Amino acid sequence: MTHPEQPGLWPENLTIVDGVWHLGEQPLTELAEQFGTPAYLLDVPGLRARAARYRRAFAEAFAPAPVQVYYAGKAFLSIAVARWMHAEGLRIDTASGGELATALAAGVPGADIGLHGNNKSDEEIDRALESGVGRIVIDSLDEIDRVEALAARRGVRAPVMVRVTTGVHAGGHEFIATAHEDQKFGLSLAGGTAAEALSRIAGRAHLELLGLHSHIGSQILDPDGFAAAARALLQLRAEHAERTGVLLGELDLGGGYGIAYLPDEAEADIATLAGSLARTCAQECERLGTPMPEFSFEPGRAIVGPSMLTLYRVGTVKPVPLDEGGARWYVSVDGGMSDNIRPALYGADYHAALVRDSTAAPVLARVVGKHCESGDIVVHQVQLPADVQAGDLLAVPATGAYGRSMASQYNLLPRPGVVAVGDGEPREIVRRETIEDILALDLG
Repeated sequence: MTHPEQPGLWPENLTIVDGVWHLGEQPLTELAEQFGTPAYLLDVPGLRARAARYRRAFAEAFAPAPVQVYYAGKAFLSIAVARWMHAEGLRIDTASGGELATALAAGVPGADIGLHGNNKSDEEIDRALESGVGRIVIDSLDEIDRVEALAARRGVRAPVMVRVTTGVHAGGHEFIATAHEDQKFGLSLAGGTAAEALSRIAGRAHLELLGLHSHIGSQILDPDGFAAAARALLQLRAEHAERTGVLLGELDLGGGYGIAYLPDEAEADIATLAGSLARTCAQECERLGTPMPEFSFEPGRAIVGPSMLTLYRVGTVKPVPLDEGGARWYVSVDGGMSDNIRPALYGADYHAALVRDSTAAPVLARVVGKHCESGDIVVHQVQLPADVQAGDLLAVPATGAYGRSMASQYNLLPRPGVVAVGDGEPREIVRRETIEDILALDLG
């Protein structure tokens, strides 16, 4: 029994036994026959183990300070996933009314749910208040008045945090770096709107100010950005206490921990990162003369990303000559940018492997989808055996985050289902769409 390539790239319970690829006890060939392709295959025990590791890593590093870990549902959320995350001791972070409704449908108590969003509707805020969410993250000055008015109408106090734009820019593509000043999220530290928000909230009868929130980006491997953001928030907390006499009790340092997408990459070591960040926070609190607050963190991609792969079936295989000589093999699969938009949107790189043994020499290949777009690329560059052919299965790892959650029906392709493996019999936890589903939405 072997594991394909290095740990961290593929689901933890993916193995190759006598040349046959398995997820848990299930051969991938049988899963393809039972559920069709494309399909997102979710390693449930691996998912739960990763969630537990993140919870333990932060709790142990920051002890004795209290710690809560929120699963960032935007990466991928379903009723089953919300239940599994909550069972592992994580709370659920939501960024829309739909994500909030999904967490509630899973039976997660409102107190264990947070609501984010830069443009929350009154309906979303009201549903959050009705559900008794544990916190609403304030993202703009006008939202302060809106949340208070809705809370007053219900006769409750809304627990709120202020999202602070710290100016720390970390992570991958510009579109997923969220703490530099010129972007839509949060309230500026440098521009003074974060401090203004704290002042406006103070004394409001229907708002309870819990603390400060920061999220600096995504796919981050260097801990220095988290440390810089933490120092900035702790400084703001101390300044607010000096002005008002009120020391805020909570600090949320967001998520964005990087994972491996390619065989030569390594994911963030969460135990090392958490330990380093805890030492930074303790040193800064000592310097400021303030006690450590309660901390919270929001991993999403780091938990679900490596726990899922996408299984495709190969169609057309086309060698295309290159100007510099040789050829690139265009290997077309039965999905594409509708089930993984990230390569087209961010230029994100992925890996792929043939789901069978082959002794053929490797060739330079590009895995592409079936959409009517030249940018419909699943894997920009990968070495595949030269005997890859129509009917073969290809597996693409690390697709759990932002694959299904950003999927579309472009070209009116039905979205793939999500198949849970390793939690009893394999089953769809998100049903594969059909052409009939698409036509049912069209009112003619």
